[in-house]
This record gives sequence, structure tokens and C-alpha cells, in this order.
Amino acid sequence: MARITRRGNARSSLRRRTCIGDPMKAYDRLPPELRAWLTEAALPWSARSARRAWQRALRETGGDTKAASERLSHIEQANLAKDSPNVWGTRSGR
Repeated sequence: MARITRRGNARSSLRRRTCIGDPMKAYDRLPPELRAWLTEAALPWSARSARRAWQRALRETGGDTKAASERLSHIEQANLAKDSPNVWGTRSGR
């Protein structure tokens, strides 16, 4: 069974990484489109992982920022689906 960490309202079984450097400076260097997407994100993304996913999504979509944003939303939804049974438990009615 996955270990669930509890830090304030960030209860999750997803892996945590330590941040190296100033996270605000790293965030400020992100492209404006990515920063706009992050303001609506459900999960707390690090600047490093967000940039890496954004760059991959841009490559996959031929540079289309709207499609890249949709790709990030898909990645986030997959992570939420993977984590929610560990956080909330499974429903007995299924």
C-alpha cells in the first residue's frame, strides 16, 4: 500500500521531491502561458516539472500552446486518478 503523506491540505501518495534553488525565481522564469495554466492547476507543480512537461507537450503539439495546455491538463487528471484511491479510498459500490 502506498504511503500517504500529510502536510496541511496536501494529502497525497504521489512522490515528493526537494526543491533546489529559489522556487519563486524558477517560477518567474516560466513562460507566461505555462504560468497562466499553473494558476488553475489542481496539483502543486514544481517549476522544474512544469517546465519539463510543458516543453514535451509543445514538442508533441508542434508548438501549439493551447494544445500543450490541454496536454498538461490530461497529465494532471491522470495523476489525480492515480492518487485519489490512495487518498480517498475506493467506493464499495463499484
